[in-house]
Amino acid sequence: MPELADFEGDWRIERSVRNAMGEDAHFAGVAAFTPAPGGLRLTEAGEMRIGTQGFHAERRYLWQQVDNLIHVRFDDGRFFHAFDARTVTPAAHHDCAPDVYRVHYDFSAWPTWRAEWHVRGPRKDYRMCSRYFRDAA
Repeated sequence: MPELADFEGDWRIERSVRNAMGEDAHFAGVAAFTPAPGGLRLTEAGEMRIGTQGFHAERRYLWQQVDNLIHVRFDDGRFFHAFDARTVTPAAHHDCAPDVYRVHYDFSAWPTWRAEWHVRGPRKDYRMCSRYFRDAA
């Protein structure tokens, strides 16, 4: 299974969002893992399309290796979730009351991998699938 250092570099990312309460969305861009104090900074940047509207979207996280876990933190340092890096298909969750975020990673076709999120709450109900490829543009 990949270790944190194996993620370093640029990845092409394709994301689809199936929204049970609104319009579906698609995102395409680059996910760049770059060295940062204590781990790797993940910056995802590209174009988000919701219906016929397109706009630039960007977000950042910090990934850190902690024993056999990879901790994912928000850009401001708050803990988001952690997953077992020794597992082919690890799962994790993040509770942000009243919403719950559940993720399943799949590293079985490494270096291609994906993250599938299911987010539910009083005003949210969507599934988001992100696929990462080493052939970044």
